[in-house]
Amino acid sequence: MDWILYIYKTIFLIIIFLVTLVVAMYSTYGERKVAAFMQDRRGPNRAGLFGLLQPIADGVKMFMKEEIIPTTANRVLFILGPSIAMTTAMLTGVVIPWGDTITIGGREFSMQIADLNIGILYVFAMVSIGVYGIMIGGWASNNKYALLGSIRAASQMISYEIAMGMSIVALILTTGTLSLHEIVEQQHGMHWNVFYQPLGFLIFLICAFAETNRAPFDLPECETELIGGYHTEYSSMKLGFYLFAEYINMFISSAVIATLYFGGYNMPFIDQLGLSANVVTLLGSFFFFLKILGFIFLFMWIRWTLPRFRYDQLMNLGWKKLMPMAIFNILATGAYYYFTEFNYPNTPCKL
Repeated sequence: MDWILYIYKTIFLIIIFLVTLVVAMYSTYGERKVAAFMQDRRGPNRAGLFGLLQPIADGVKMFMKEEIIPTTANRVLFILGPSIAMTTAMLTGVVIPWGDTITIGGREFSMQIADLNIGILYVFAMVSIGVYGIMIGGWASNNKYALLGSIRAASQMISYEIAMGMSIVALILTTGTLSLHEIVEQQHGMHWNVFYQPLGFLIFLICAFAETNRAPFDLPECETELIGGYHTEYSSMKLGFYLFAEYINMFISSAVIATLYFGGYNMPFIDQLGLSANVVTLLGSFFFFLKILGFIFLFMWIRWTLPRFRYDQLMNLGWKKLMPMAIFNILATGAYYYFTEFNYPNTPCKL
């Protein structure tokens, strides 16, 4: 066994884990600041400079609050639900290429925990398993509002995963690979997939809002109808796990969108600066995180701009609008490549 590679991967995994938690934690702060800006108020500004310690105060409060489990709840499944939601949210980031290779001691290391040749399918697998955490938590609570919220979450995710998967089919036709690393490498320079698949990107973005249960698609936790939705009966850090999982999913979804459609860690004109390989890698990773933060802001901006959809509107959009658009995008992409014999830049194969 290559112990040096094993140690590097372990350290890198811990770093990504901590970065994900910190970004998710301060996304709650950013959410409240963006909401305050949209509503012409200040937002959190008491705990620390500019309120920067507010997420830490909220975390301490979550740990210190009394933990209540309903007497009629299934205790094992009640605890398992938020655990599954949090675990699957964290596991999705394993296949994302956070940067190019970095040289340490004359040896190159990849800034990707696992370069699977089916990286896109792995992402969809983790997203699909995540709904079990919501379903189990809602059912185990033995609360009708929680059960309704979990059923909504399941039907919503099933509906939008189909359209999202179809949008990815068109992207696979374009790139000829399922590996996220290869997809990023093909977008070197400004060959970003958003220019080749604008409709697919739009479909994927809308479905990402539904997959993360973000407004205007937050029907599973609609407080005006279901009190708190699937996590109505949860308190303390079990509730915190569900809330954290939502923000982690938002962070990972932003990373996946930036990876698939906006070049990932590729930075335009970086090759012309004459910098060392390690500096280029670090700048690319920094640029990648800027893209992620931009999409996180977009998630927050949409939440505080658009009203919540009705449930029938949500289903109609998924089944009657997005799915036909995704099918049309697949047919149009395949027909274009077949009749023009166009080859994607740096891709050796063609239809």
